[in-house]
Amino acid sequence: MPEELDDVLAAFTQQIEARFQIPLHQLRAAVTTAPEANPDATTVVRWYGHLEEAQGLLSRAEDDLVLALHQAPVGELDDPVMALADRVNTLVAVRDGRAMVVRHLLDDNAPGRRTPGPWRGTVRTGPAIETTPVARPAALPSVPVRGGMR
Repeated sequence: MPEELDDVLAAFTQQIEARFQIPLHQLRAAVTTAPEANPDATTVVRWYGHLEEAQGLLSRAEDDLVLALHQAPVGELDDPVMALADRVNTLVAVRDGRAMVVRHLLDDNAPGRRTPGPWRGTVRTGPAIETTPVARPAALPSVPVRGGMR
């Protein structure tokens, strides 16, 4: 696996561990034991596993493509090599999509993720900035409206 992708998975691991205050391997064990105890943790762990799986499949497909490219005659790419290239492209999309899901699940400010939780602070019940009501002028005498409607 390329070093930069190891870094990406490591960054997600750090974010998950910081969010749930537990090492990832322990979080996985806890989620396996009691998945209903923390639905957020269960969802994050499941999608992180999907991401790891996609990255593994992509790495193997890339290795197969590199090997096929080395064995192919110079300037000629046959259908099997092109099929491998297409598979790599597909797996990149799958891996990137799963990474986006994990990133979304870890982002407290993402759309749909703004519900309060123990790591998100307290529930706000009023305006973010204290305001005072605008003073209203004293009631004006009623003025008849033209057209006969009252």
